[in-house]
Amino acid sequence: MGQSASMPPRSEPGRRSRTSSAARRVFSDCEDSDPAAAAASPMADRDSSLDLPDECLAIVFQSLGPADRNNCSLVCKRWLSIEGQSRHRISLDARAALLEAIPTLFSRFDSVTKLALKCDRGSDSIGDEALALISARCPNLTRLKIRACREVSEVGMTSLAKNCPRLRKLSCGYCIFGSKGINAVLAHCPLLEELSIKRLRGDTEEPVGGGDGDAAFPALKTICLKELYDGHCYGPLITGSPNLRTLKLFRCSGDWDKLFVELPKLVPGLVEVHLERLNISDRGLSALSSCADLEVLHLVRTTECTNAGLAVVAERCRRLRKIHIDGGKANRIGDEGLAAVARRCSNLQELVLIGVNPTALSLGLIAGNCRNLERLALCGSETIGDAEISCIASKCLALKKLCIKGCPVSNHGMEALAGGCPNLVKVKVKKCKAVTAEAADWLRTIRASLAVNLDVGAAAIQVPQRLDAGPGGALGSDPGTVPPEQPVRDVGLPAIGGGGSRSSASAAAPRSRWRLLSSSNLVAATFRRVSKHGGGGGSSQHSL
Repeated sequence: MGQSASMPPRSEPGRRSRTSSAARRVFSDCEDSDPAAAAASPMADRDSSLDLPDECLAIVFQSLGPADRNNCSLVCKRWLSIEGQSRHRISLDARAALLEAIPTLFSRFDSVTKLALKCDRGSDSIGDEALALISARCPNLTRLKIRACREVSEVGMTSLAKNCPRLRKLSCGYCIFGSKGINAVLAHCPLLEELSIKRLRGDTEEPVGGGDGDAAFPALKTICLKELYDGHCYGPLITGSPNLRTLKLFRCSGDWDKLFVELPKLVPGLVEVHLERLNISDRGLSALSSCADLEVLHLVRTTECTNAGLAVVAERCRRLRKIHIDGGKANRIGDEGLAAVARRCSNLQELVLIGVNPTALSLGLIAGNCRNLERLALCGSETIGDAEISCIASKCLALKKLCIKGCPVSNHGMEALAGGCPNLVKVKVKKCKAVTAEAADWLRTIRASLAVNLDVGAAAIQVPQRLDAGPGGALGSDPGTVPPEQPVRDVGLPAIGGGGSRSSASAAAPRSRWRLLSSSNLVAATFRRVSKHGGGGGSSQHSL
């Protein structure tokens, strides 16, 4: 986008007054600060921003917040044009009425590369015609998210795929098209790197990715499938992606053992695998162990996976950095499997155990052998008591973040943390009735740099961390962080279509509150911004 050869007329004074105060401050240096000198100057009424090239003006717009940016677009035709052309990311209400606004909307925003189309589940969504028009006006589209667009069929997805061959990331959910729509994207978008599919309810008339075994998708690096009743039909897609690095399967039907037996031969470079509520056993888990580069493994409610399968993975996958296990109270994974992890996975940095009952035996091995362990979460365990916390405190020298939830730990366990884990910066204790607020206050007094979060009754006591606790001051804050580019529901247009004594304060939180915290939500809250304060390589977007 170069500088305009001829400038549009300057806006009227009345219209200029609509510019926000923040926008005026941006260009205050361009105007004469002396009123008397300005009155005497023949250039007094001239807009000094006209001296700025379009590219510079676009950079200024990109540094503003959504509201100020929208106000800037009202100043004059030039600002309106440049602001629209510099918008690369927008999010639209994808109700049916959007169809009429598409020509005007995308005439202004003609440089969009990232687009989100989201419709309320109770409203009529855009259809194939609208999607075809949008894709025709966004030939450079690289990222697309479609949510609850129930009027879009295979026809619309085919038009999209043909019009946007540069598409790299596609996320679609709660739609009615089936395998033909996904296959059209795979056929016409050879650069596709990330594919996320959730609750597609269309007919699976053909296997996704082809059934002849000849299809290959070398660009695909991430596949995420959620809540698909015909999940097994996506097998050819997975096995046909030889460069796949991340595979996430959540609550998808099918017998996955067979696929995982074949997977290491066809997709040997897997680095991250998430398995949740799948029909997979030790047979499939053991086969996964042939992926020697595996670094991240999540096993959530895979009740047929036992100590034996985990031990095989630990034996062969020596690069494991993060392990999350939610046993769902099945008690199929315990000391034996965790001991194997301790013996073989010396690079382990993050361990999350939910509904697992380890003892000081396996925890001692992990603490002694996994010298790089920085993040540990122990939730819903009946065997994690003061002895286990004392073991962690004495041996986990590199530990930075610790979360304990719903375990029989008392104030004595908190006392052990006062003299152990020299690198510890944050502790969260939830639903541990025997831990009192007095213990948290005492721990903070002993270790002033430690952030302690303790739930007491219905509220949580947050003990702030001192500024010298680490980079960015308080845990999880980073004053130097630049906020991400705003997703574009802010285009400035109207919505389309309309151990001590137990006091009453240490009681457990109400059920209504804790029902909202699933296992994954707890873990996410436990290790927020881990990628900024610790952790090794790998993609930060998947860090907890």
